Amino acid sequence: MSEEACRADVWLWRARFFKTRTLAAKMIDEGRVRLTRAGQETRLDKPSRTVKVGDALVFALGGRLTAVRVDRLGERRGPPAEARALYAPLDPRPAP
Repeated sequence: MSEEACRADVWLWRARFFKTRTLAAKMIDEGRVRLTRAGQETRLDKPSRTVKVGDALVFALGGRLTAVRVDRLGERRGPPAEARALYAPLDPRPAP
């Protein structure tokens, strides 16, 4: 994988949204994660799809809608403070 992109399941795991890569991959396989890149929104269909810096992800987690912008890809699954530096929260509500 290049330094410009990362597998979606790996990034979600590194950012500590899911406890395991398997859980992240299951959410993606079920079509429950949406990716917005360059204004184009798509539903991720495979865990191997890549995310890049600047992409936005939207998914339901714990009964709440979570929307984040990818700020960094990360090198590892580090402590929570390191994981929070990988993304910036977005407002998940659609514009009127």
